[in-house]
Amino acid sequence: MKTTNEQVQNDCAERLRQKIERREAHLAVVGLGYVGLPLAVEMARSGFKVTGIDCITERVAHLNEGRSHVGDVPDKILAEVIHAGRLSATTDYSILRSVDAVSICVPTPLGKTRDPDISFIINVTEQICSFLPRGLLVVLESTTYPGTTTEVILPRLTRDGWRVGHDFFLAFSPERVDPGNAQFQTHNTPKIVGGVTPTCTELAALLYQQFIQHIHPVSSTEAAEMVKLLENTFRSVNIGLVNEVAIMCNKLGLNVWEIIAAAATKPFGFMPFYPGPGLGGHCIPIDPLYLSWKLKTLNYQARFIELADDINSHMPQFVVTKLNDALNDRSKCLKGSKILVLGIAYKPNVSDVRESPALDILRILREKGSEVHFHDPFIARIELAGNTIESTPLDDQLLSRSDAVIIVTNHANLPYARIVELAPLVIDTRNACRSISTGQDKIVKL
Repeated sequence: MKTTNEQVQNDCAERLRQKIERREAHLAVVGLGYVGLPLAVEMARSGFKVTGIDCITERVAHLNEGRSHVGDVPDKILAEVIHAGRLSATTDYSILRSVDAVSICVPTPLGKTRDPDISFIINVTEQICSFLPRGLLVVLESTTYPGTTTEVILPRLTRDGWRVGHDFFLAFSPERVDPGNAQFQTHNTPKIVGGVTPTCTELAALLYQQFIQHIHPVSSTEAAEMVKLLENTFRSVNIGLVNEVAIMCNKLGLNVWEIIAAAATKPFGFMPFYPGPGLGGHCIPIDPLYLSWKLKTLNYQARFIELADDINSHMPQFVVTKLNDALNDRSKCLKGSKILVLGIAYKPNVSDVRESPALDILRILREKGSEVHFHDPFIARIELAGNTIESTPLDDQLLSRSDAVIIVTNHANLPYARIVELAPLVIDTRNACRSISTGQDKIVKL
């Protein structure tokens, strides 16, 4: 005969399983940014009732009107699920009393000392504890260090005597969002899922199977946390390597882009990565440092991670040095020169400036006394050192009057041929001008 605890576990798990399979579960997503909003929309489009929770009142109001702030979620698609009553947004956490599963998609930035800041995760967990209904499935998606789910979230959810896998279910499923990627979005990017118990893994995988094409379960939350860090550490380290190769080629008088293109002809054993002015975005510059920090607590130095971070972090200064040398060759000084920075976003064709190396390049140039302007078709203004800087319209007069143009972000709709034609000097950090037949003598490559 089953014990009471076993019966509670089976009842809670079976009830949630049936609700998920029938698309009758009420789902919540906490954090409606680049990760949370696309996730909430996919949940709603698959037939679930979804409530999004966010602390920004203006954002919540716009979402309820069908206005999206995320480029990967068009207004039309958002409006469809809002008007159908399948998705709504709120700032009120008390809605958690009535939900069956909640996905946590809040930021995990680095602090001023470059240590993990998981305060957003902690704050959301405390809110969940205040309204915790029996049988709730909690899935953390925010990128963090291995052990966060069981060391930070689990103790809080169990402090009133509730047992994981019995009274509630807890899992980690790392976000894999790539803003602006038209091929791979939430529904067709494979999803990693790891639960605290096998039942937790099973239920989390079942939930995500309803709106994501492929689910890959792993043995634990720690394994799932480590998967995400490996993915972005792999990219960070390889970009660090190719950035150092770019520095080497500069000293050897070689064209790094030619070298990479030639190496990429090898059909096995080589994967091309490309240099640039530094790393940006919400993942690659940050996530590996979460792993490095965790390993320091275990008395181990993650040497590859720290070396790659050092190289990548100094690339904006390398770009400015290239610019300075090129100006000197033309009998000009960096101080007082008119410099136009093209592209402020951290990657092409998005409006996201998080951790963008362009911000560091702007800062360094201003500190050295340059007259700096920027143009970005996706970004109207930025805040830099307490000042608001407006994007300058890109016209012939601006190009011809600039002493140099630095291509930092290779947006697809920039007129590169016209830029090379009119600008006296172009520092091309992205090889954006590779196909231009004239004016190559004006171009200085990374």
